[in-house]
Amino acid sequence: MRIELQTGRYAAVTCDLLACPVFENKAGAPLIKAMDKATQGLVSTVLSTGEFKPELHRTCLIHRPARLKAQRLLLIGAGKESEFNLARLRDIAGTAARSARLARCKSIALLLCGGFPAAEAARVAAEGALHGNYDSEIYKTRDIETGNVEELVLLGEGKVRLHEAEEGIRRGIILGNAVNFARTLGNEPANVMTPSKLAEHALAVGARTGLEVQIIERAEMEKLGMNALLAVSRGSEQPPKLIVLRFPGQKIKKGDPYYALVGKGVTFDSGGISIKPSEKMEDMKADMAGGAAVLATMAALAELGPRHAVLGLIPAVENLPSGKATKPGDIVKSYQGKTIEIINTDAEGRLILADALAYARTLGATRLIDIATLTAAIIVALGQINAGMMGTDQEILERIRCSARFTGERFWQLPLDEDYRKAILSQIADIKNVGNRCGGAITAAKFLQEFVDNTPWVHLDIAGVDLDHDGQPFAAKGATGFGVRTLVHLLT
Repeated sequence: MRIELQTGRYAAVTCDLLACPVFENKAGAPLIKAMDKATQGLVSTVLSTGEFKPELHRTCLIHRPARLKAQRLLLIGAGKESEFNLARLRDIAGTAARSARLARCKSIALLLCGGFPAAEAARVAAEGALHGNYDSEIYKTRDIETGNVEELVLLGEGKVRLHEAEEGIRRGIILGNAVNFARTLGNEPANVMTPSKLAEHALAVGARTGLEVQIIERAEMEKLGMNALLAVSRGSEQPPKLIVLRFPGQKIKKGDPYYALVGKGVTFDSGGISIKPSEKMEDMKADMAGGAAVLATMAALAELGPRHAVLGLIPAVENLPSGKATKPGDIVKSYQGKTIEIINTDAEGRLILADALAYARTLGATRLIDIATLTAAIIVALGQINAGMMGTDQEILERIRCSARFTGERFWQLPLDEDYRKAILSQIADIKNVGNRCGGAITAAKFLQEFVDNTPWVHLDIAGVDLDHDGQPFAAKGATGFGVRTLVHLLT
């Protein structure tokens, strides 16, 4: 999609669709009055009759507005002006793009609103439009009902510094493409997106961006003693991969933080011997959403430049039952040296993350962030609106919480009291991989905490927000790419 910012009269912009955000209770605003005049009273009519209510993301399409060069005028509900922020502007742009796709419009113009600096407004609008223009129908060969938007013109408010806006657009395109990359990885079926294929994608990202990519194979994992990670992959014919991404030549000054992003990369999770019910098991192709988020984040950071030193780790495995599979009751010795009693082979994500987190510390990381579709318990606790977060690095937890107004990705912090650890103490090993049914998301985090020692650490449980089965006015159904915006915002 070509994206540019223009200033001047919106009425003179030639395009297939002009998108105009409308705030609630603002029918008398100068812009709305001008639009009403351009449509010969149609805007005031649809507002007064209730045919169009400016509630968030509601739309009304007006064909061939008399005094506009645009072929169509799209009114988009922007909700209450007092609640409008950059995250909402991003979604408004996504709504415009998806509405244009349905109308098979190739060129659109969007009136920026909200009074934000041009660079920020252009950045989130570009990002949102790319998000909205994405579709998950990657394997459909017929009955495709929408068309791609090829051109977007952003119409700035007031005086605009074009060079700043252009830089904002550049950054928005990078981030929008990164999120869509994570979505594509998550939407791929598991017969395509194997651990080896995910490693190939990482190598391709490295070749394109200059990232240094190391793939640690099974034999080396065995030498290193990564038996928790290997235990998960034992039942599958697909070999495990530990993907490590670094910025070549990255210098770490004494006292500066060195971040490690660790993403769960279970490319398919059947549950292993503790097999899952068949209903919705197909969704387990997206159990690598955390790994996809880390790979996409590192790709974006390679182009944007991180504020701090950072590396990425993605333990990639497939969890299947077979005669070679790990069994409930088995005990393994982790890379760190702790012994683990495996009670439930469907609690596999924490096993691969345990070895990856401990390994990140040996690579010199001084701050750890893991992201994973870790527990169904987090969905019970928070639904499919907020992701869960826990950890020992309260500064980063607070920054992530506050970033929601910029990223639109919401997190809620759960407690991590030491009393929860009792549930994962084993009678015959140092620790077991599940507790009881109570506080499952927290006890999973307590398990991970065993492998970070005193290193400041944040755990992001994104189960429940990794997939969207319904679709949104601003986004297609399928993988969401959740977490990429938050991690990029945090590190830039």
